Amino acid sequence: MSDLKFKIIAGLGNPGKNYALTRHNIGFLVVEALASKSRLSIDKTRFDSEYVKAQIKGQEVFLVKPLTYMNKSGFPIYKFASYYKIDIEDIIIVHDDMDLAFGKIKIVKSRGHGGHNGVRSIVDAFGKKDCTRIRVGVGHPGSGGDVTGHVLGSFSPDEIKILEHCIDTASDACLYILEKGVIPAMNLFNAKQ
Repeated sequence: MSDLKFKIIAGLGNPGKNYALTRHNIGFLVVEALASKSRLSIDKTRFDSEYVKAQIKGQEVFLVKPLTYMNKSGFPIYKFASYYKIDIEDIIIVHDDMDLAFGKIKIVKSRGHGGHNGVRSIVDAFGKKDCTRIRVGVGHPGSGGDVTGHVLGSFSPDEIKILEHCIDTASDACLYILEKGVIPAMNLFNAKQ
């Protein structure tokens, strides 16, 4: 990450109580956990997002939850980045990923959207894909399964048992990236999987 003044950690999800505890909102849950660990509340609104500005691990960071629904997440994040002159390389995106088993995380950088519409929206808004992403596994419904129903569905009882650990690990990965950098974080967290 560059030495610019601000960083963004954005969790992807959908606004509203109906979506609060769904697989698609795991990005929101991770960013909320980060705020909680820093004794903060995401209680401000700007650029179609809820956010809080904080100093975390010696960095000035915006914790951001876009409120435009998943498929249009890119524009609010882009507006934040443009206004505060934050380079895409200083942005961490946390999102659900059906290609990983539930609870697994994988840190990637400068990768394509992999079919994820929220990530696609970010790539489209910025015109490049150089952000860091923390992919949080939500599992796949299987061949012929209802993909939309799966990601918009509530966590199963088995998933609830490991959800807290999963969110904790993903939020720790964000903190580690801020403190040590992306490559060391990849080496540590991706190896654990």
